[in-house]
Amino acid sequence: MDPKKLVAEAIGTFWLTFGGCGSAVIAAAFPHVGIGLVGVSLAFGLTLLTMAYSIGHVSGCHINPAVTIGLAAGGRFPASQIGPYIVAQVIGAIIGAALLFVIARGAPDFAAATDLRPTVTANTPLVTTTFCPVS
Repeated sequence: MDPKKLVAEAIGTFWLTFGGCGSAVIAAAFPHVGIGLVGVSLAFGLTLLTMAYSIGHVSGCHINPAVTIGLAAGGRFPASQIGPYIVAQVIGAIIGAALLFVIARGAPDFAAATDLRPTVTANTPLVTTTFCPVS
């Protein structure tokens, strides 16, 4: 296994998590200047595009465990490399999310979810369970 491929996957997943999720967490909700849903969609697309050009020739730019598994299932990726790729992707995502948390935590109105207990709502004939922060 080439370590450059694993580093490339970790960097790509870091960038997708930091750029895509960062746009949603930090910039999407401002009423008059926020980027909204279209901006968040563009941020995800542009982060994926930049990584395809940057690391595509190195690792194939999977940057998602589902893509790695799908390519292996289709016979386009060796099954023996699934584990290392997924580990690298998860590490990159954790680092991206941690950095995003550190940055977002500095905002005065940021509140991390501290309690994710399931809550049951019965506002429709079907009872649905959702996970939401309890304040």
